[in-house]
Amino acid sequence: MGQASNLRTPEGTPSQANDLGYTFPRSRLKQAMSNPSKTPLLLVACGSFSPITYLHLRMFEMAADYAKYNTDFEVIGGYLSPVSDAYRKAGLASAEHRVAMARIATEQSSTWLDVDPWEAIQKDYQPTAIVLDHFDHEINVVQRGISIGHDERKPVKIVLLAGADLIQTMSTPGVWSQEDLDHILGRYGVFIVERTGTDIDDALAALTQWRHNIWVIQQLIQNDVSSTKIRLFLKREMSVRYLVPAPVISYIEAHGLYNDDGASSSIHEKDKESKGKLVAGSSESG
Repeated sequence: MGQASNLRTPEGTPSQANDLGYTFPRSRLKQAMSNPSKTPLLLVACGSFSPITYLHLRMFEMAADYAKYNTDFEVIGGYLSPVSDAYRKAGLASAEHRVAMARIATEQSSTWLDVDPWEAIQKDYQPTAIVLDHFDHEINVVQRGISIGHDERKPVKIVLLAGADLIQTMSTPGVWSQEDLDHILGRYGVFIVERTGTDIDDALAALTQWRHNIWVIQQLIQNDVSSTKIRLFLKREMSVRYLVPAPVISYIEAHGLYNDDGASSSIHEKDKESKGKLVAGSSESG
């Protein structure tokens, strides 16, 4: 459970973030617990989302079902937190574009998922531990948790939502610092969604001290869609329809994303380049 007294204040909270015109999005959060006896749970997915896919969205739905039927948690909200441009990953569209695509996807397909741009607008790369601290600060310090009725409030459990590849990197020596592992897995915890062809038993065996704070979710319907595969399809001018939300495909086409020379252009840069050009109508190819 996140405790305000141990919070490592993230860079940009609140002064720098306010200078950038940042406001934490709260409109889709539950305002009160349906069952006050349960533990309120907030799901946070960090990643590139370049571009966002249906699997990114399905992960939240799978996690919500798992929490409902297998735990004593009550999900009060879910956030996607796109990484900043400082991450400098190959094939990474600008944060401006990735936040916009994630917003389009959640606004038109979900009633409870939201996008927090805080991480995306930071000048420096923010470690996952700091991002989770940011959510803990906004939810448990600023908002003081969630109402359970009778003028009482309850602290919210912040949990990282990720694919099985994350837990494999966490069990690999030298990839994560012990401090960050203890902070993420000990203080917060993680919901892991299994992926096709990924064996996480060995990874879990190496993380036994935090096993009580790691929940593994089976994919009952296998889906191995990834942003990497989507970018490859788009580069080859192959269809990504029904793998990516249709409005996101339209956005990608309109802004010329994931071409060899256009993956990281900002919206304003792309508008300058394409000013006066007619955007092609919707088609199945990227």
